[in-house]
Amino acid sequence: MRLSRRSLLLSAASAVTLLPAMARGQAAPPDAAVNEGAASAAAVERHGLSFFGDLRYPPGFTHFEYVDPDAPKGGPFSQMGRATFYNQSLNTFDTLNPYNQRGNGAQGIELIYDTLMTAAGDEKSAMYGRLASSVVIADEGLTYRFKLRPQARFHDGTPVTAADVVATFEAFKADAYETIRMALRDLTAVEADGPNEVVMRFRPGRARDVPLTAAGLPIFSKAFLAKHPFNQSSLEVPLGSGPYRVKKFEQGRFIEYERVPDYWGRDLPVMKGRFNFDTVRYEYFRDRVAGLEGFKAKAYLFREEFTAREWATAYDFPAVREGRVKVATLPDKSFSGVQGWFFNTRRPKFFDRRVREAIGLLFDFDWTRKNLMYDSYTRTVSFFQNSEMMAQGLPSPAELKLLEPFRDRLPEQVFGEPFVPPVSDGTGEDRNLRRQALNLLKDAGYTVQQGKLVDARGEAFTIEFLDNDGGMERHTARFIGHLKKVGIDATFRVVDPAQFQLRLQSFDFDMVVRRYSFAPYPGDELRAYFSTEAARTRGSYNVAGIADPAVDGLINAALAAPDAAALVVACQALDRVLRAGRYWIPQWYSGEHRIAYWNQFARPAVKPRYDLGALDTWWSTGTEPARDG
Repeated sequence: MRLSRRSLLLSAASAVTLLPAMARGQAAPPDAAVNEGAASAAAVERHGLSFFGDLRYPPGFTHFEYVDPDAPKGGPFSQMGRATFYNQSLNTFDTLNPYNQRGNGAQGIELIYDTLMTAAGDEKSAMYGRLASSVVIADEGLTYRFKLRPQARFHDGTPVTAADVVATFEAFKADAYETIRMALRDLTAVEADGPNEVVMRFRPGRARDVPLTAAGLPIFSKAFLAKHPFNQSSLEVPLGSGPYRVKKFEQGRFIEYERVPDYWGRDLPVMKGRFNFDTVRYEYFRDRVAGLEGFKAKAYLFREEFTAREWATAYDFPAVREGRVKVATLPDKSFSGVQGWFFNTRRPKFFDRRVREAIGLLFDFDWTRKNLMYDSYTRTVSFFQNSEMMAQGLPSPAELKLLEPFRDRLPEQVFGEPFVPPVSDGTGEDRNLRRQALNLLKDAGYTVQQGKLVDARGEAFTIEFLDNDGGMERHTARFIGHLKKVGIDATFRVVDPAQFQLRLQSFDFDMVVRRYSFAPYPGDELRAYFSTEAARTRGSYNVAGIADPAVDGLINAALAAPDAAALVVACQALDRVLRAGRYWIPQWYSGEHRIAYWNQFARPAVKPRYDLGALDTWWSTGTEPARDG
């Protein structure tokens, strides 16, 4: 699972947390919101940032509402990784730098860093001061002046200064993972104005969320960067300033972090009640099946389950029955995300939209849900599933205004009901859908000869499904069986994590499963996933290779939206175009977190709306209770 920009802000900016008591958190009433756009010309100093100026927490707030500010410190937390960002893998690591494109980055390394600001887990798009106590916005939103807290310190005791921030962004602009470099392209300059002020200058017409992205990136030590080139893969422990530091690790097996007891920012409003565990450890396994066995043996303490079969059948072991392991489902209010098999449309055999549609018709979700997933999932149909950005019904007049300039190059379907994958008869052998698929393939110039689907030159149609573990093999195997029935020679190939990362970054695959989640207010991440520029950028998240001027135009409309309503309309129009393009075969979503944990944790009464919050807001109660009797 890939993290969204918002999740990266929650993670790299070290997620946020607080209790629901208004008396403790003192959330701001609606009329206390600051409008960034209106105030930018007046150079107003503020304690937080958001897309459209609305901030839940007022100046002087003491902590986030979804944490317990009095949570005790201590105890261990350990898990198998849940999601990745940039160059990370869930199965191994060989570098402690996940922010460039070399190697496989270690999980959890963001815990050792501070960021200028930290995202709130109960707001759609808001950040509050961390390294920076405040920010002044001037020049119609093109200049941001961050005031650093003079007490901020790296783990070696040296102060965090404006020079460190400048050096960090110089490294990011030059050598960071391509997605970071793309996100920062509208950041034209980062300058130090004395030891404790950083000035960021942005290009006119910048994407709305670029300042928030910059504020949520980790800050490195200039002295450390001088001795350790940022663009290299390295297992030397980096110097950070955050709530944790690296304690020990074994390459590819585990990495463990220890809480910094004298962490300089422990009493900040954005940190109060958070990061309560003395140690945080990530365990690595060859796949999630092996990882489940490790959890049962108490090799680690917390697990989120993503496989319906395992959730339905594998959590009735003795420790669960004895109450030593707790299982629970928690609501997931974030976007359901984009998960599916993505076509690599850079390859000629996938150029034709009819071919992609035909292949999609051969995946029988309804049979798969019933027979392989215990009826526990719902079909994904939209790139903005379960959000207000999701296109529904006929285009509104506002959507049509955005779509009309591209009518000549768009499928007519874009101007009708949005595409939804067809429902099968549930038998696993829907001959009607197979017939439709064969007709589309015939229209695209393919014929079946001696049981093989071939093009006009007689070349066989082949598909390799690429993966780095076997977690999707059961689902893909059934799909492959249906592809073979129309003559497509399809195979499922598992490669080691390093090879998978390399092939993914160089777009050397036919089809691959990816999962993405967007922020409640999508921003420049739309470019990273769907733009022509990203399609041509090695290592980008645009694995499908989408390169469509209409998509680019709608992304620009979304980024230029003056308010939330306009952003919603632009994303709805974009959703219609992407769905009509048949760039992926959508899979499924759950809408809840399915978790299991050894019974030695407590958590706040309220979960952060847009994040799971386990590592960030829970605390240890000591060892698990003794079994009854």
